[in-house]
Amino acid sequence: MYPNYSIPKNKLAGLIRDALLLRRRVFRDDALAVVSRIDPPPHIFGKENIPQNGPCVITVNHYYRPGFFAPWMALAISAVVPMDIHWIITGELTYPGKWYAPLGMVISRFVLERGARVYGFTTMPPMPPRPRDVEARAASVRAVLDYVRHAKNPIIGLAPEGGDQIGGCLTMPASGVGRFALLLAAQGLRFAPVGVYESDGEFCLNFGENYELAIPHHLSADDKDKQAAQMIMKHIAPLLPVRLRGEFGD
Repeated sequence: MYPNYSIPKNKLAGLIRDALLLRRRVFRDDALAVVSRIDPPPHIFGKENIPQNGPCVITVNHYYRPGFFAPWMALAISAVVPMDIHWIITGELTYPGKWYAPLGMVISRFVLERGARVYGFTTMPPMPPRPRDVEARAASVRAVLDYVRHAKNPIIGLAPEGGDQIGGCLTMPASGVGRFALLLAAQGLRFAPVGVYESDGEFCLNFGENYELAIPHHLSADDKDKQAAQMIMKHIAPLLPVRLRGEFGD
């Protein structure tokens, strides 16, 4: 048994209209309206750890099960955190192994790009990294860093795994995620882990204590990348049920 998730028709119609007209919307306003309809209401753990201001990076596991709509994670967190969050979202859905993948990728690029422009988010090429996306990924990283430098008390939202995982279990992020996180840390952002999952018919959010992402300077670039990613996931893991901790269960 799972919670009941629904989106108000007026909100959906308004989003489609504004996406076509490229009119800006406030994501947190929509999140509050949509999340209030989840039945039963989301169960929030670690309320004392909910970020009240920035600068920080909210890192969340990419929870998955068949039928679960991934944006509910961002919607629920944005409804709880009392400031706007600049989410980093995928720029394309790849549908691996599906016959409709070529058309689906084209449609998803259009929809996600419009959604990002409406809400002021940054898109990132899909995971795992593809050689042809190197320049686009670098441009996205520069865009996020530029936002951080110019925003007042920025809060960045990031799901390091970058996509659905088998069984919804934690897995190691792709190469480059740790390096990107260290660039954000160098701008003075602390990291706030969140575990998102469903349990006993409830949608659960578990906020952990924020921390500084610090890696020894003497390591090679690849080792820094790996250790930073591991540190991020190890802070998320204890916030999840054991069954979802995956390779970070220890």
